[in-house]
Amino acid sequence: QVRLVESGGGLVQAGGSLRLSCAASGPTFSSCAMGWFRQSPGKEREFVAVISRSGTGMTYTDSVKGRFIISRDNAKKTAYLQMNSLTPEDTAVYFCAADLMGGDYYFTRADEFDYWGQGTQVTVSS
Repeated sequence: QVRLVESGGGLVQAGGSLRLSCAASGPTFSSCAMGWFRQSPGKEREFVAVISRSGTGMTYTDSVKGRFIISRDNAKKTAYLQMNSLTPEDTAVYFCAADLMGGDYYFTRADEFDYWGQGTQVTVSS
């Protein structure tokens, strides 16, 4: 079992930055790929980024490439999402998710992930 708690959301002006954290409890964090998803009102939850359990592999949705950076610290059982050059279109509730993996790879579909946090609100003002 993995429990995930996100933090770091808030209100920021367009062009600003935020760093989201996802703290995990449980013994299996280092066996999990970690993903970030987001959901805006009236929209489906969408994939943002994912990092493999070793941290060596990662991918992003096109709209955040070059602006967001996903990382993890297995010793601290924490995953991060550094968000730069934020725009109002990035406004959403951001969720972290853990996917218990048998190897050092990852998936990007939400239904592949086993555990979810409660979400943290990110609001970008214009």
